[in-house]
Amino acid sequence: MNETTKYGLFFLGGVMLGALGAIAVTRGKLDVKPLATELLATGIDLKDKAMGLVESAKEDLADAVAEAQVKSQVRRAQAEEAAAKAADVEVTQSQTAETPAEAPAVTTERAVPAL
Repeated sequence: MNETTKYGLFFLGGVMLGALGAIAVTRGKLDVKPLATELLATGIDLKDKAMGLVESAKEDLADAVAEAQVKSQVRRAQAEEAAAKAADVEVTQSQTAETPAEAPAVTTERAVPAL
């Protein structure tokens, strides 16, 4: 049996099942309304569960992002603090290098002539 024949038979089987379903519905032997409402109710329940899972995942992701932002800010503050300390050390070292260790004392006293 080749592919075309196989797909053709599937199509004819689907048409026959559809025709039987249409006949059953029109004769009233199959009450579709309760079945449809049950199917829709189940679908709505599944949608609500899926939305709950999505919301939970969103909240977890938002929490993780907030924690990462806080850690990033802490690291940035620590880096700025370390840079400020390094700059202070450089300024202090450059000031001590410019002033001699034992500079001569400068006196501002004037000799007063004796009268």
